[in-house]
Amino acid sequence: MNNIVTTKKENITIYLKETFNDVGKVTMFAARFFKEVVKPPYEMKEFIKQCYVIGYKSLPLVTITGFIMGLVLTLQSRPTLAKFGAESWLPSMVALSLIREIAPVITALICAGKVSSGIGAELGSMKVTEQIDAMEVSAINPFKYLVVTRILATTFMIPLLVIYADGVGVLGGYVGINIHSEVGLYRYLAQVLESIAFLDIFPATIKTFFFGFFIGMIGCYKGFNAANGTESVGKAANSAVVTASLTIFIIDMLAVQITDLFF
Repeated sequence: MNNIVTTKKENITIYLKETFNDVGKVTMFAARFFKEVVKPPYEMKEFIKQCYVIGYKSLPLVTITGFIMGLVLTLQSRPTLAKFGAESWLPSMVALSLIREIAPVITALICAGKVSSGIGAELGSMKVTEQIDAMEVSAINPFKYLVVTRILATTFMIPLLVIYADGVGVLGGYVGINIHSEVGLYRYLAQVLESIAFLDIFPATIKTFFFGFFIGMIGCYKGFNAANGTESVGKAANSAVVTASLTIFIIDMLAVQITDLFF
């Protein structure tokens, strides 16, 4: 019995050591990013390429997801509001729910699964095949070329994708309302715009920059520090998705608390 308790304590100790070790490494990785991002030369071509890959190529998935979010939220909310005779509040409720919480979090989670795993797998395979070492030998800074450009791209593209998802979700809500009743598009959009205030948009947009930053940083960290062997590529991609998704929920929780405190 004592041996079992001792073994559990040792496992917990090892787990805590590894966790704090990873936190320290991620912090140093982030510090290196902020150091490299302001130093010339600037890899603008690679940055624009990554914006295209991360932003434009994610549009079909974000479009489908955003439309379904708005449609399903409208269909699920309508019966409850109808019981209280408050169906006229449906456009406002759908718009506020999407803009303040649902669209930013769901879009960020989708990008964590698509973008973060892709970055982790790409950089992991480059690390395993020693392409990163070859770049260093060729007098190219692999951290600036591979990591800085990708983190900057996710930081700027995720907010744009979230804003796009907001718009598509609102249109999905319009389709959902017109399944059971007839509401003109002008009247629907007027109700939506009347219900939205600056304080609904500003905090929700600011937190998406943090979502994008951590999605890119975690994917780059996992791939850039992948171990040798082909199995490490899959582990880097899987670990990037799990860690980025958990980080999104933590950031969202903190953002809600800060918003309630100051706004």
